[in-house]
Amino acid sequence: MNKTVLLAIAFVALVLIVLVYTTMGNARYRCEVCISFQNRTACRTAAAATEAQALRTASENACAQIASGVTDSIACENTTPQSVKWLAKK
Repeated sequence: MNKTVLLAIAFVALVLIVLVYTTMGNARYRCEVCISFQNRTACRTAAAATEAQALRTASENACAQIASGVTDSIACENTTPQSVKWLAKK
């Protein structure tokens, strides 16, 4: 193989390693949130670098399943979760 091809393969491999590390390595907190809104309930799991980000992401994901429209989504996201279960804290 020619030197340019080997450098290109090494560069692509390095980019993939960095991508995997940054997406997987920063998720220190993982939680499952269940939210009830307008007689509907949804539970979703999320992972993030901080507790607040994990909780917010899980809440937003749960509300995306049960709320329709911007107004309902905002109201749902401001609802206190029915339950929060921490699956991982590092």
